[in-house]
Amino acid sequence: MTAPLPDFLLEPLVRAALTEDLSPMGDVTTRAVVPAGTRYAARLNAREAGVVSGMQIAALAFRLVDPALSVETCVTDGSPIAPGDTLMRIEGDAASILMGERVALNFAGRLSGIATLTSAFVAETRGTRTRITCTRKTTPGLRVVEKMAVAHGGGSNHRFGLSDAILIKDNHVAAAGGIRAVLEAAKAARSHMMRVELEVDRLDQLEEALEVGGADVILLDNMDTPTLRRAVALAGGRVVLEASGNMQLSRISEVAATGVDYISSGALTHSARTLDLGLDF
Repeated sequence: MTAPLPDFLLEPLVRAALTEDLSPMGDVTTRAVVPAGTRYAARLNAREAGVVSGMQIAALAFRLVDPALSVETCVTDGSPIAPGDTLMRIEGDAASILMGERVALNFAGRLSGIATLTSAFVAETRGTRTRITCTRKTTPGLRVVEKMAVAHGGGSNHRFGLSDAILIKDNHVAAAGGIRAVLEAAKAARSHMMRVELEVDRLDQLEEALEVGGADVILLDNMDTPTLRRAVALAGGRVVLEASGNMQLSRISEVAATGVDYISSGALTHSARTLDLGLDF
């Protein structure tokens, strides 16, 4: 299982979501209709099968609303869940539970959807060495938790942002004057801790990149399956190969069978359906 992040890294995200939901006057409905001091026990339940993610951040939402709430997490992020499973128990002031409900469910449903979709992608690679990885196509401001959800689904994380690695895309190649020029520049600029990835969309570009050297990873962009097979044979294990470009679930099995090391897909984060979870009193 993926180790949880420190709560202090997640607090700004949760505080922003709670502020968005409760500003400027708090929960006027609850204040109007629920008598002060009412206590209740609630359960966060799964309404469909999937892989859970976001329990840590959901629990944090309730605790930030009211530190006196008793919050018991019943499943670990990354665990499979079935309809009817209780994921969390919350007990204490009813108004506090109701104030944190939507933010907790928004995070947990969204992140569980990403983990569930990632798990489906990973299942299509069984029997191969290929690993599934995400991209930077994440919801602005939520990258850290969405990438964590990918890990909960059994996937790998690509670079977090623009400062993690040198990833040379087609526009960089065009601006720098070609593959040789861009790789030579990257080799001169990189530190001993910085990896270099080069995007290519033709086999002749792959050949040139292998000849020049300097790339740790080569991203094979928008290649059909026969071309991916030829690329794997051409590389001969000399570099890590990543296949990308419109990588939908229906294609993952055949792409993994080509022998690429990684398949990256933006769909993991930008197209995942929210998993149906509910809070029951």
